[in-house]
Amino acid sequence: MTNKRIAFVTDSTAYLSEELKQHPDIYVVPIVIISEGKEYEDGINLTSNELYELIRSEKEVPKTSQPNVNKFINLYKDLMEAYDQIIAIHVSSKLSGTISSSSTAKDQERVPVEIVDSYSLSFAITTLLEKGLELARKGMEASTIASELRQMSAGHENLILLDTLEQLYKGGRMTGVQFKVGSFLQIKPILSISKSGELGLVERIRSEKKAIRRIVAMIKDSCEKSAVTRIGIMHGNALDKAIQLKEMIQAELPNLDIIIGEVSSSLAVHAGEGALAVFWSTSKS
Repeated sequence: MTNKRIAFVTDSTAYLSEELKQHPDIYVVPIVIISEGKEYEDGINLTSNELYELIRSEKEVPKTSQPNVNKFINLYKDLMEAYDQIIAIHVSSKLSGTISSSSTAKDQERVPVEIVDSYSLSFAITTLLEKGLELARKGMEASTIASELRQMSAGHENLILLDTLEQLYKGGRMTGVQFKVGSFLQIKPILSISKSGELGLVERIRSEKKAIRRIVAMIKDSCEKSAVTRIGIMHGNALDKAIQLKEMIQAELPNLDIIIGEVSSSLAVHAGEGALAVFWSTSKS
């Protein structure tokens, strides 16, 4: 047990509830969004509505970039004046170089930072932050907390449904022919971030209704195998669809606690408007 003060650092891909936004020990380093040569900081000087307008109007998809190392260096220096230890929980290292920037800053400044790869993003990071705060209140050392969080991240599950193939096409992950054929057939790709933190295709479904029913079925199957108590539904400017999905899940699993939130601008760059993502944990932690 320890009385040392612990700061929690994350990046702007994380979904933060109002409680977490107001928590005095949580600090967020913004992902950089680049559009037409201009740089914006996610959640600082670019709103979600402004981001979607950029996506609709531009031929090329806005790009994202990991935070500069100096962002982390300056933050860690400031935090060490008020805290004894730091735990940094970040978006999957397979999806972003954010952890690399965080680690480089830690090594350069030689500050006591425990870095945790979430192997995921968004609501998965939310659950890790909540667990970390809970363990910190119990007086655990940062190293012990980080170890538990790394184990917990292995139990994360997720499904992601894109509303359109346009982001994949604009981002160069799909040819023009594939885009036209897929759009004509109303193909809806269901994606997932694997246990190793990589994004991959799960299934291609024709029509959104079928895709959503398939997602509900997969969630139900997972929940029946594990003691799942809560899931998070994140959406890209698609609250009505998120509410509909929540109602469908609750019809099958009435005892689940379901949280609805919006993905950050840095994630919307890649997922696009209308996307849905569901996160839950099968971990016993």
